Amino acid sequence: MSLADDLSKVIKGEVLADNETLSKYSHDASLFEVRPQIVAFPKDTEDVSKIVSFVNENKKNYKNLSITGRSAGTDMSGGAINEGIILDFTRYFKKEDISVKDLRAIVGPGIFFRTFEKDTLPQHISMPVYPASKSLAALGGMIMNNCGGEKTLRYGQIRNFVLGLKMVLANGKEYRFKKLNREELEKKKSQTDFEGETYRQMFDLIDKNYDLIQKAKPKVTKNSSGYALWDVYNREAGTFDLTQLFVGSQGTLGLLTEAEMRLVESNDHEKLVAVFLDNWNDLPILVNELLPLKLESMETFDDTTLKLGLRFMPEVAKKVGMNFLSFAWKFLPEVFIGIRMMGLPKLIVLLEISEKTEAAMDNKVKVIKEVLDKQKLLYRVSRDHEDAEKYWVMRRESFNLLRQKVKGKKTAPFIDDICVTPDKLPEFLPRFLAILKEHDVKVNIAGHAGSGNLHIIPLMELDKKEERDKIRIVADKVYKLVIEYGGTITAEHNDGIVRTPYLEEMFGKEVYRLFETVKDIFDPNNIFNPGKKVGGSKEYMEKHITRM
Repeated sequence: MSLADDLSKVIKGEVLADNETLSKYSHDASLFEVRPQIVAFPKDTEDVSKIVSFVNENKKNYKNLSITGRSAGTDMSGGAINEGIILDFTRYFKKEDISVKDLRAIVGPGIFFRTFEKDTLPQHISMPVYPASKSLAALGGMIMNNCGGEKTLRYGQIRNFVLGLKMVLANGKEYRFKKLNREELEKKKSQTDFEGETYRQMFDLIDKNYDLIQKAKPKVTKNSSGYALWDVYNREAGTFDLTQLFVGSQGTLGLLTEAEMRLVESNDHEKLVAVFLDNWNDLPILVNELLPLKLESMETFDDTTLKLGLRFMPEVAKKVGMNFLSFAWKFLPEVFIGIRMMGLPKLIVLLEISEKTEAAMDNKVKVIKEVLDKQKLLYRVSRDHEDAEKYWVMRRESFNLLRQKVKGKKTAPFIDDICVTPDKLPEFLPRFLAILKEHDVKVNIAGHAGSGNLHIIPLMELDKKEERDKIRIVADKVYKLVIEYGGTITAEHNDGIVRTPYLEEMFGKEVYRLFETVKDIFDPNNIFNPGKKVGGSKEYMEKHITRM
């Protein structure tokens, strides 16, 4: 009997092991290829529980038997691929229960964000934290990676919107987690079951190492690296919230089956100011001067992204449901700006203003214009939503265009999510760009300028050994530089295969040992997405770089 046959007898959902399926699930949006043994589509929580029990019971019978939860597979770190069983939640776990009155939603991990957004936006509510791949991503992956996105400058990351989680843990049982007060925590700790033991061990670990843990928290506005122990226990408030540990854990501590999310009311008045810069030096100055305004977002993308968008404009237009001429006509004002600049801008900065009242919006636009005029920068204020949306389309579609349209080269996201505080960008950027130049790594750069979070996507010929060899060398240098400036090696894309080997360097040996202990508490048999967060190696990373 095969693994697929054995598991098929246990669950109601489908189990597949054909070559086409295994090839598809050997990849996510990262630069890695890892072939699973089977792919399962659990129908309900009972199926998930049975799979966990099955793996615990059969781990000795099947080599590399493990479970990796997966939603849309848009993970850029290799977090959604592994050598055991892949659990795809997008077929059946699509629960959606939205309460406009309470500004809350109960969702399944398999629901696509585009579906969720179609139901929330017409009701003038939203979950304002989403990745650039929002048309492709699903909520399970967004939560397990602690996604950020365009609006994190104002709203933070998705962990700020998680009110409760249901997780199937290593004993095969589902538990609900939420923020607890002191009395509720003591009640949990008094339980004599697996849940009670977990609470006791986690409280002791965090309480005994409280100062060390708080000191280890990256001093940036967003971070998805490591286990967020610093966000679990608040001594002063007396609260204890294990949802904050699960968010961003990449399914290494258990499997997400349901989430309760906080929503916000949409603002009625929006404007976008597009700023056109002819060099990188102006960016840090601009960012630091505008940060006090608390804008909705402060995004940027470089001329490589712009050229790609222009080159494939017919396809971008089709993506947004417009014909080419109509879409191209929208960029006529930018043509005149290009004439004034005598060429394309080096980068474009998008300043998004979103307010409850028109007066508040207009006041912020006025202040922005004063700052830009003072710095003698070229800019234009959007006329309406459609005028603004064209920039976001270019920004969001850049990675897809890179993956699909650049012949002979492949996107290689291995330094794709670095983040330092904006005030350090003037020193950091030249040194970072010098590393890329030294090793002749051509990149596409976009990102969340207001957070100091840059998305660096190299284009490489991965079929050539000399190109693949650059990855570890450049990553070593870049991450060392990020750590030197007190930043994080991943603000929102998470660790996965590509960054787990750098976590001990990022957080230090003591904190990394705490991460290992956390993994042991929740997953003593190492069945949940092994090699992520702890236990990864640079050798494994290099071995599994795709040649495609």
